[in-house]
Amino acid sequence: MAKKTKKQQEALKHVDRSKAYDVEEALNLVKENATAKFDETVEAAFRLGVDPKKADQQIRGAMVLPHGTGKSQTVLVFAKGEKAKEAEEAGADYVGEADLISKINQGWFEFDVIVATPDMMAEVGKLGRVLGPKGLMPNPKTGTVTFDVANAVKEIKAGKVEYRVDRQSNVHVPIGKASFELDQLKDNFNAIADTLVKAKPQSSKGIYMRNASVTSTMGPGVKVDPSNFTK
Repeated sequence: MAKKTKKQQEALKHVDRSKAYDVEEALNLVKENATAKFDETVEAAFRLGVDPKKADQQIRGAMVLPHGTGKSQTVLVFAKGEKAKEAEEAGADYVGEADLISKINQGWFEFDVIVATPDMMAEVGKLGRVLGPKGLMPNPKTGTVTFDVANAVKEIKAGKVEYRVDRQSNVHVPIGKASFELDQLKDNFNAIADTLVKAKPQSSKGIYMRNASVTSTMGPGVKVDPSNFTK
């Protein structure tokens, strides 16, 4: 385990690791303990009562946070003809076809999100081995495979985030920056929490929202009481 810095050790003194706080109090602690020289990212983590091995319990999707993430996303769009023009006008950073596929195959990854029109997926699918492990493969479930490329690009630029349950039944989502106002972080947290609650599979038994926490890039994790947002 990595040794904690003096700042991290000091921050831990202000957090009761055995206590689950209400959302506002937890986020306030995160903001207070975000003392790095850069604007730290604030992330929410949720442990769900699902079995990711079962197809009907693989929770995945995307949404636009009320106040965005505070990060500007670089968007690449695979499209041709009129759809390529629409993507460019919507603010896509890179738009192309075979030229971009070739660049990616050569190790180019100067982008954060890929959007593709359905008619391009036969070619984009060939990049599965390089895009899949990086979580960059376009997917209809997250709205990144669509003919409405203009809207997709605008949503991503506005702060759209993807959420996906991992093998340990956890979901991690960035909800803003430490410089955000407390109410902004709270709105973003509640938005993703509400989305996950509504996404509960009918086949999921027992406690669904098992625990939750919030943290900043360099700060300690702070537990959140799930009963605050699952009523």
